[in-house]
Amino acid sequence: MASPRPHVVVVGSFNVDHVWTVASLPRPGETLSGHYHTGPGGKGFNQATAAARAGADTSFVCALGDDLGGQLARALAAADGIHLRDLPCEAPTGTAGIYVDGDGRNSIVIGPGANAELSVEFVGQHAGTFGAAAVVLAQLESPVPAVEAAFALARRSGALALLNPAPADAVAPASLLALADVITPNETEFCAQLVRHLGERLSADQLPGLDDDTLHSGCRRLLPHGSVVITLGAAGCFVSHAEGALRGDARACYRVPAAAVKAVDTTGAGDAFNGALAASLAARPDASFADHLHYAVRYAGLSTERAGAAVAMPRDADVRARFAASN
Repeated sequence: MASPRPHVVVVGSFNVDHVWTVASLPRPGETLSGHYHTGPGGKGFNQATAAARAGADTSFVCALGDDLGGQLARALAAADGIHLRDLPCEAPTGTAGIYVDGDGRNSIVIGPGANAELSVEFVGQHAGTFGAAAVVLAQLESPVPAVEAAFALARRSGALALLNPAPADAVAPASLLALADVITPNETEFCAQLVRHLGERLSADQLPGLDDDTLHSGCRRLLPHGSVVITLGAAGCFVSHAEGALRGDARACYRVPAAAVKAVDTTGAGDAFNGALAASLAARPDASFADHLHYAVRYAGLSTERAGAAVAMPRDADVRARFAASN
């Protein structure tokens, strides 16, 4: 009998994305013409799709409206083999308005809708799902109490708790950080957390150019007990481990370069990274953390060569074929 695939549980949001592709991002008071399309998104669903397509048996815990958006989520989850654990809501399914410019940069506005209804009680009803997980992954487009409940279940079952503290304006309280084994902010999100928790101000623009010791020091103060991965876009990512908990790595801090790709749309790239990282961590628990990051960076890079968010997530075989010479 074949051994079961590694299990990842993603707790998070589903949105219907409304996307406009324009030459430049709109400024206040400006009206632009652009190309419009719509499709599935939401950080939670993007990450669940990435985890599933990267090879993990994936469950997605979320809240959906009784509308066309909810129907879309259910159909797409079934198509990718994602086990949907959805709280039905009277609120409409979440939505997002996304602008993408000619360089692939984006600006996003979220309407939470049903995502705001995900509850501690509903998470608790699926304790068995969390008990089977190797990795529990969450973001902050869902209520913090529900995410904390999920991480508490992860800790009880011995699963790794992976927190993507996004978006940048979301609040990740100290109680949630204390439950996380690994956090994965981008440069803007990292700076936001430094201000909230330590009162320290850094510019997101200058972050990629800071020396490793400075970044490592900031990471250790923000999350003393765990690992921090700061994703830096085209500059790759920076990794910081707590001393004595190097997760198979030789060094407490280092950088991983970005994959060489031709980006057309960076929407969802961070979600691709997180979903692929969760899948890799679940599949190969004895591999070094650096190995997992190299895979996640390549996966995220390949996702930017396609337009869209969830629909742009590549398959594991696509990633391995695309970067075969780098393996």
